[in-house]
Amino acid sequence: MSIGISSLSKWSGLPLAIATLTILPAAPRIERAWTYETNAHPPNRRAAQIAAFEATPVLHGNLLYVITPFNELIALDPATGVERWRYDPKVDGNRNYSEATARGVAAAGDRIVFGTIDARLIALEARTGKRIWETPIGGNAADGNFQVTSAPVPFRNAVIIGSAIGDNGRAAMDKGTVRAFDIRTGKPLWTWEATPAGNTGAANAWAPMSVDAARGMVFVPTGSASPDFYGGLRPGDNRHANSVVALDAATGKLLWSFQVVHHDLWDYDVASRPELIDIGGKPAVAVLTKVGHYFALDRLTGKPLLAVEERPVPKSTVEGEVASPTQPFPVSGVFTGQKFVPREGWCDEQFRKLRYDGVFTPPSLEGSLLFPGNVGGANWGSGAYDATGGLLFVAANRLATAVRLIPRAAYDSARHGETGERWGQEYAAQSGAPFGMARRTFIGPDGRPCNQEPWGALAAIDVATGKLRWEAPMMPSLGGPLAVDGLVFFGGTLFETKLRAYSAMDGRKVWETDLPFSANSVPGTYKWKGKRYVVVCAGGHGKVDGAKLGGTVLAYTIE
Repeated sequence: MSIGISSLSKWSGLPLAIATLTILPAAPRIERAWTYETNAHPPNRRAAQIAAFEATPVLHGNLLYVITPFNELIALDPATGVERWRYDPKVDGNRNYSEATARGVAAAGDRIVFGTIDARLIALEARTGKRIWETPIGGNAADGNFQVTSAPVPFRNAVIIGSAIGDNGRAAMDKGTVRAFDIRTGKPLWTWEATPAGNTGAANAWAPMSVDAARGMVFVPTGSASPDFYGGLRPGDNRHANSVVALDAATGKLLWSFQVVHHDLWDYDVASRPELIDIGGKPAVAVLTKVGHYFALDRLTGKPLLAVEERPVPKSTVEGEVASPTQPFPVSGVFTGQKFVPREGWCDEQFRKLRYDGVFTPPSLEGSLLFPGNVGGANWGSGAYDATGGLLFVAANRLATAVRLIPRAAYDSARHGETGERWGQEYAAQSGAPFGMARRTFIGPDGRPCNQEPWGALAAIDVATGKLRWEAPMMPSLGGPLAVDGLVFFGGTLFETKLRAYSAMDGRKVWETDLPFSANSVPGTYKWKGKRYVVVCAGGHGKVDGAKLGGTVLAYTIE
């Protein structure tokens, strides 16, 4: 998902420089400890248009590790933010990448392991930054559509990794293979395929994964099969796409799979990390979706612990397309709105020109409105679990997407080409399919989303019941929350430069501060010499037109 609007400055009120600290009633004592500038500038204009500093810093041993959008790995002193070493894998900045981001690293023993946007897996000596080994992941990395953007996960002597595959360029994209490598040597150990042989691909694990080390299980969130918005070449449910899949972490053997969307036509990837939770003493997995659904699954079997029912959904009118007649819904309810209500005036007039039959309205030739759209609901920022309170916190978007399928001959003759994912108008060829695609986030001439506010919320879900405990309205976001010491930290809103803390108990905002750039990331936390630190990466987002870009890491102490 990408963004692109220059007019948002009219309504976001962005403070673009570090200003005063705002302390609200009953606030904890939170003070800035240090600031570090990565000075990791995009190599060219094209690269700047897609770069996003989305990393979560990781403490391992006595160093704090931060990775930049173009995969420079930096080790910092956790108390002062002073740089100790830096490693540059020298990715090709001129390649036509789908994304330019890195969300984290894996730390295990004496090494740090990370993936790159040009599809390499690299292991460094944790203390010095010296390279130990490097191996290509696989796939067709040359055109920039096969990448690694989320952190690998370690398990014993293995490191397990997925891939980010570009959306909608063609029907037969690379397959979403999950791979394990020996963390000592970089040699391949096992693979697992999400899609069968045929005229489709993707269903890839681009979002963060989770590991239950005690039970030897890795939990994989998968995306949609390619292409996103036409499924006539991939009939059926597309099993294992749009799913949470449990694999044996030692062998890659499939243990169970739970599908959250059948035969996806909406780009409704499972974009969030499967969260390991506990319900009534039973180990469970929490699944958060772009649709706004929360599913609680038995960790060992994948069976729902809260009731799920298949409900009828609208049919497709597109030739060659057979939409799934039903989709799974949690009986407990949703964590974000699913009914689109337009703002008056232009938005209402344009809305009436689109097909809209509620949630899961299929794409059409005349144009369909998808709500929630492909941004979510929940996105890659994932949830934050508070085991003490039994709550799962999630940043939930409420944004609509207008999608139109364009017959092949008409698309090709118009020479739309590929514009890449933008908040404005986007075109994608879906080569090999009978239709190209046009989509846009449904916004008005004033640059604001066409649905009624709020356009996002920070929500607290009771994991045992699936019900909302509280929600705090906010702007659309891509980053995620951090829960620590009875607080929920969040700075991921797209059009603000703020870091905020909320009470985990009731959602009251208790603290906020200005940042130099928007923080499209998930904050990290660590303890160092008796002090609790919260650290956040703020660098703007290249796909937000007019956004100020940088690379600042800021650490705060909590007392």
